[in-house]
Amino acid sequence: MARMSAEERRESVIRAAMHEFARGGYHGTSTEAIAKRVGVSQPYLFRLFPNKPAIFLAAAERCLRETREVFAAAAEGLEGEEAGLAMANAYARLITEDPDKLQMQLQMYVTVGAAEAAGDHELGELVRKGWMELWDTVHVPLGGDVNETTTFMAYGMLINNLAAMGFPPGHRVWAGLYPSTRVGGEGRPGE
Repeated sequence: MARMSAEERRESVIRAAMHEFARGGYHGTSTEAIAKRVGVSQPYLFRLFPNKPAIFLAAAERCLRETREVFAAAAEGLEGEEAGLAMANAYARLITEDPDKLQMQLQMYVTVGAAEAAGDHELGELVRKGWMELWDTVHVPLGGDVNETTTFMAYGMLINNLAAMGFPPGHRVWAGLYPSTRVGGEGRPGE
């Protein structure tokens, strides 16, 4: 078996960190758990990343980037309502098929809030930058309409919370949401 390069190991660490942080949060996840999931020692982990905050920052950036990529791919060549529906469906599939993406997002927001309260703004700056890139990714296909973009993003945050609370597909709580945003659903609610 070929030996992994440092860059390949780094990628493995980011994937493992996303999983571990999604499950345990920043404070509840040890670097030992991340190293164990990757199959490396903690000292080797710290050759790839200087510290735990750097690992969390890399995982947060990856989560935001991969979510942006899902929106961009879904909206490619589409605009307006058609783009909105495609992005909503793609996002519903993403958080259904890869629950770590949803959990990592939620953990990012909690961790940013705690860090900001403690006077540490580095993570907040990264997450706010990533959020604005996410905003811009959906804003253009939605016709550059601020109200449409705000509505889309607001429904997305509501969907995040409802999905995180475990409301199953088909539950009545999904009925009044933006078209296609029922977890695992296609088309407009009620269709």
